[in-house]
Amino acid sequence: MLSGDIPPNQSIYIKNLNEEVKKEELKRSLYALFSQYGRILDVVALKTPRLRGQAWVAFSEVTAASNAVRQMQNFPFYDKPMRIQHAKTKSDCIAKADGSFVPREKKKKLEEKAERRQRTEDAHQSSMPNGTTAENGGSNATFRHANPSTAEATPNNILFIENLPHETSSMMLQVLFQQYPGFREVRMIEAKPGIAFVEFEDDVQSSMAMQALQGFKIDPQHPMAISFAKKFLHEYVVLDNEVLIIISVEDSGTVLLGISDSSSADC
Repeated sequence: MLSGDIPPNQSIYIKNLNEEVKKEELKRSLYALFSQYGRILDVVALKTPRLRGQAWVAFSEVTAASNAVRQMQNFPFYDKPMRIQHAKTKSDCIAKADGSFVPREKKKKLEEKAERRQRTEDAHQSSMPNGTTAENGGSNATFRHANPSTAEATPNNILFIENLPHETSSMMLQVLFQQYPGFREVRMIEAKPGIAFVEFEDDVQSSMAMQALQGFKIDPQHPMAISFAKKFLHEYVVLDNEVLIIISVEDSGTVLLGISDSSSADC
C-alpha cells in the first residue's frame, strides 16, 4: 500500500530512524519533538531486529497527526532524515478508547521480549563504574549565583535552559532548537544535570527560539524555563560539599575556569 492510500488517522509511522539511539532516549526525543503539534497519547519504539529504526506516535487528534506528517517530513533526527506517514493500523491506546481494541498476542510477545532485553542491558550498564556518574553527581549538587545582583539578563545569543529532566541529552535539545534559524550548538554540564546552554548566531534568533519553546515540556512534569544567559556571570556548582566547579558564561561561550576544594573556596 502506498503512503498516499493510507487515510489520515491519529497515529503516524516513522522510519529511517538512527538505530544506535537507545529506546528510552528515542521515545523521549520523539515525544519532545512531536508534542508541539498536539497532545500525544503514546510513543512506541521497539528494538527487535525487525522493528529497529521505526517508531509510532499516537496523537489525540487527526489534525495533529496530519500536521506532524506534513511539517516534519525529512526532518534531520539524530543525523538521519525521518520518513513519516500515517500509520496503517490504529494505535492500541486509540483502539481501547473507541472500543475497537483486539489483543494482538504476537505484538505483546515481541514487546515483552524487547523489554526483557532492555532491562538486561540497563542492569548491565548500571553495574559499570561509569554507569551512574552523572546521576550521583547531580543528586547532591547545589547551584547558586556568585553574582545575584543582575536579576534581569540583557538579550544574548546564548540561552540558559533550566528545569530539564535529568535524562535529557544534548541531542534531544539539538532536535528541538535546530528548528529555529541561527542555531549553533548545545552545551551541557555533565556534573549538573537539568540545565543547558544553547547558542545562536545572534540575540534576535535566540529570542525567537526562546519565545517559541518557553515552557515546552520534554516530559509532562518538566516545562522548560528559558532565559538569556547572563554575561560575565560566574556560577558555582558544589558537588558533595567537596568539589567546587567554577563556570563562566560570557559572550565567548561557557568556560570551565577551575576546580578546587570547596572548603577553601570563598563564595
